[in-house]
Amino acid sequence: MLAIKSVATTRTGPPSVVFDEIDMGIGGRVAERVGERLKRLAAAHQVFCVTHQPQIARFADAHFRVVKRVTGGRARVAVTKLDHRGRVEELARMMAGARVTDVSRRHARELLEAR
Repeated sequence: MLAIKSVATTRTGPPSVVFDEIDMGIGGRVAERVGERLKRLAAAHQVFCVTHQPQIARFADAHFRVVKRVTGGRARVAVTKLDHRGRVEELARMMAGARVTDVSRRHARELLEAR
């Protein structure tokens, strides 16, 4: 999917490109390569990417946390723009799950610094 959109999208193409859960079935180094490609694509286009992979999220210029809750059969979505500290916490949560530790926070900071 990313390869198709990358080839089909030129500098004169659409100004915005949306990728929803582009990380399905990938991880590790492959996710990192996808993140690098999205970053290059973002040089010419506005890219919106929904991801569960910290290796992809680390390349974003802006990071939003999206939380969906279903109550009484109705879905509600909360979107929060994250500052640097929030990004560290969110990447740490993406890596560690519910138990965020100092080690996962340190790793998250390293990912962001290496962008």
